[in-house]
Amino acid sequence: MLTKRIIPCLDIKNGRTVKGVNFVDLRDAGDPVELAKIYSDEGADELVFLDISATEERRKTLVDLVRKVASTINIPFTVGGGISSVEDVEILLQNGADKVSINSSAVKNPQLINDLAQKFGSQCVVVAIDAKQIDREWVVHLVGGKVPTERSLFDWAKEVEQRGAGEILFTSMDNDGTKNGFANEALAKLSKLVNIPIIASGGAGNIQHFVDAFQEGKADAALAASVFHFKEIEIKTLKKELKNNNIEVRI
Repeated sequence: MLTKRIIPCLDIKNGRTVKGVNFVDLRDAGDPVELAKIYSDEGADELVFLDISATEERRKTLVDLVRKVASTINIPFTVGGGISSVEDVEILLQNGADKVSINSSAVKNPQLINDLAQKFGSQCVVVAIDAKQIDREWVVHLVGGKVPTERSLFDWAKEVEQRGAGEILFTSMDNDGTKNGFANEALAKLSKLVNIPIIASGGAGNIQHFVDAFQEGKADAALAASVFHFKEIEIKTLKKELKNNNIEVRI
């Protein structure tokens, strides 16, 4: 049986880790290199680094910072933000990333998913999907959640799988930063729809929310930020509780 993964997320702006609510009102959460080392030492299964303003500012991911983070951790490391070409990915992989996460660029140029999967393998390609409900439909948003698209979450998820994505990182913008729990209904639907792992993101506030994401949402991994950054939940304690709920995790 595959173990479920716990993934802290470093949202980076101006070289610092930040966290907001519903993608706005960002506040400082610390030094990304220090946080990365803490999470790696505490037993996180993977780490995600998202340069959240790279697309909006039309620039590339912060490569120096990626290299520093990679040198301090010994767990798989996914990097996203401002990636729009095979060359961008090559640079990040050379500087310590194990996987890349693409979002806006994948929607604007879906062929990029095929190209990256072909060049680097599906296991390297995570497609991040930010979506929120509009008139009860889950609508995909771009540029850090600022720009709505015509795409439905579920149609787009099927397409990215067909194009070669190895994983989907689904963030519910409605739940993001609210600490009210993950969007488990949408997660369960996604898990039924595609055969690649789904990472749940947006809404973690307590340990039960992680339990629910795995049991009700059928997620393969759960990603969170502020509850880890501000020491509201310790990864070791979380994993122990997941085990107590018969959820397989790496201790």
